[in-house]
Amino acid sequence: MGAGHSHGGAQATGAGKHKSRLALAFGLTSTFMVAEVVGGLWTGSLALLADAAHMLTDAGGLALALIAIRFAERPATPKRTFGYVRLEILSALTNAVVLLLLTVYILFEAYERFKNPPEILGGPMLVVAVIGLLVNLLSLKLLAGGSSESLNVKGAYYEVLGDMLGSLGVIVAAAVVMSTGWKLADPIIGAAIGLFIVPRTWILLKQAVHILMEGTPPEVDVGAIEARLSSLPNVTAVHDLHVWTLTSGLDAMSCHVITSDMSQAKSTLQAASAAMREEFGISHTTIQIEDEEIRQSSGHDTRI
Repeated sequence: MGAGHSHGGAQATGAGKHKSRLALAFGLTSTFMVAEVVGGLWTGSLALLADAAHMLTDAGGLALALIAIRFAERPATPKRTFGYVRLEILSALTNAVVLLLLTVYILFEAYERFKNPPEILGGPMLVVAVIGLLVNLLSLKLLAGGSSESLNVKGAYYEVLGDMLGSLGVIVAAAVVMSTGWKLADPIIGAAIGLFIVPRTWILLKQAVHILMEGTPPEVDVGAIEARLSSLPNVTAVHDLHVWTLTSGLDAMSCHVITSDMSQAKSTLQAASAAMREEFGISHTTIQIEDEEIRQSSGHDTRI
């Protein structure tokens, strides 16, 4: 019997080329998120506080992008053969849970403000919202180039784009409060921004849990992989086929391939590894070649 391991080496990624821009966007977003919290507490605006929570999703997305790049650059060690790549997924899970709890708070606060609208300083609220919009526009400009080269950067770009819409919502709420004195505009916009966070936060939570449960990556067709391996010369069966995600952009695969000609085991292993890498984009593979005659004589079932 034979076994083979194929591991993609460390290499420059599309996101890695834009690491400094991601870091700058993260710094801008995080700094202004704190400013929005202070501004929201000062002006009494729920919309500003909701937008600060929205900015937290942006900061989280940018941080995860930077974490993915940082740990992709670090070599594995004997004690941590996969390094710390799962920290990105754990961070995503924590981020999603915190954001869902924040959304519950925002909606509860909106309900309380409907019953008893507080005083709101429309002018300062508008100033903070406009500055937030400018920060978002600058971040979008920083990330625009890399969004076409990396899914990682593209995800961060869309995070900031969504927050820009939140800033526009706060500006509208501030303008309504200043021009008409209608205080309910603030909790309405605040609740809308809070609800806007929920769908993508829920998606992030499901993705993180799916990866931690070592589920099959959504873009991978296990049936197609089995069929491709089964089509290789001398291969009679494929079993114990597993495909999972280690961290964003890094999938792994393991399987046992049954062959009728062990003298061609090396070429079968090379062909299987090449098919996974070139046709399915999976470079981290563990493929074991097994002799059909030995398995039949031992009575093992070769089905998956």
